[in-house]
Amino acid sequence: MWQNTLIYVAVRFGMLYANFLDELGKAGLSVRAFAELIGMNPNSLSNYARTGELPTHLALIAVLVAGVSELGGDYRAIMSKVELAPKKPRGGARRGHFGGDRQANLDLDV
Repeated sequence: MWQNTLIYVAVRFGMLYANFLDELGKAGLSVRAFAELIGMNPNSLSNYARTGELPTHLALIAVLVAGVSELGGDYRAIMSKVELAPKKPRGGARRGHFGGDRQANLDLDV
């Protein structure tokens, strides 16, 4: 059954957000729980509801988690073998200072 979904994902190179929610339901996961499982911000996943389509890598993870769950396996034990590293903050901001530092004056000869 889940093999058909995997083929669908591979052929389409994406997954509809509604199908993503169905896959999470098969594994007994909420969007928040799935986000924690893969080390993402839940809001980042929910943002895909606007476009209606999920990136392939997230769709494949959801399908595989649902497939392992349907076969009676423990996906949490399998995924715990990979240590999630915290993401580095993006941008030039430093802690406690919004927006980073102002750029120093560049004395360029024009």
